[in-house]
Amino acid sequence: MRPVEAVGAVGAGNDPARAPAPMPSPPPTVPIRPKRYRELLDEPFALIQAHIKAFAALGGSALVLAVLGVLGVTGLVSHLTDGSDDGTAWAVVLATGAFLWLLRLVLRGATVAIALADFGGVRYGAVAGLRAAGRRAGPLVLAQVMFSLLGIGVLVVGSLLIITYPLALLWLSYVRARRFVIEPAIIGEQAGYGVAVARSKELVQGADWTVAGLWLTQRVIFAVLAVPAFGIPFFLSDFSGTHRWAFITLVVGGLLLVATVSEIVEATSRAVTYIDRRCAREGLDIHIPGGSR
Repeated sequence: MRPVEAVGAVGAGNDPARAPAPMPSPPPTVPIRPKRYRELLDEPFALIQAHIKAFAALGGSALVLAVLGVLGVTGLVSHLTDGSDDGTAWAVVLATGAFLWLLRLVLRGATVAIALADFGGVRYGAVAGLRAAGRRAGPLVLAQVMFSLLGIGVLVVGSLLIITYPLALLWLSYVRARRFVIEPAIIGEQAGYGVAVARSKELVQGADWTVAGLWLTQRVIFAVLAVPAFGIPFFLSDFSGTHRWAFITLVVGGLLLVATVSEIVEATSRAVTYIDRRCAREGLDIHIPGGSR
């Protein structure tokens, strides 16, 4: 018995001339062309809105698993230390840091994959996005490790003197800008980590401080989003009380919620910036009649 797809592909009587025409790919949500600064800020939200079900499933699942992971590790440590306050506190801090890192790794790769697929006229769900990112897991993990080490290193050096901290933030924004499209290069071009770093620097060249300003502006936006997100746990604590586990769950959940939303927005912005820079430097938006983009 033939598969349904095979039957539908040739039509009745197996006449190739009567085969239905292939379905056209849906147009990308965001037009493929160079973008102004305001569009670089706005259009990631358009992409998120277009794929809201995929991002809600992806972010919600990752958030729940991360919160459960933190609570599980903290509960185990608390049990082993006979409920020690110090042991529980350190367990919460370290477990939250570890699962926050993993959360950002998973969300960044899958979100970039979903966004880039949209530009190619393909609609990915959460599972397809995770699979696409999983195929490039090695370079993505290395990129995330270096992302963390560079951020910590720059901020540690900048915090040696209080007056140098604002300069350290500017320095960090420049470093982040130069490496802003590493993940899109890894996923979209099947590049290794070293090639993706060189590719990112090449594409961002000439717009370094524009992308740095975008990164800094997003930090301000995330800070504004964090205020109501952190207000929710403290509001709910009025009803749940300040019992240890209820309060830990609310605070950890609020922190990871902010991280989830922020990472989806930033990863989508990385994909939009990648397409923008390829249009500006390589003419990706130029269509040659009879050829392919």
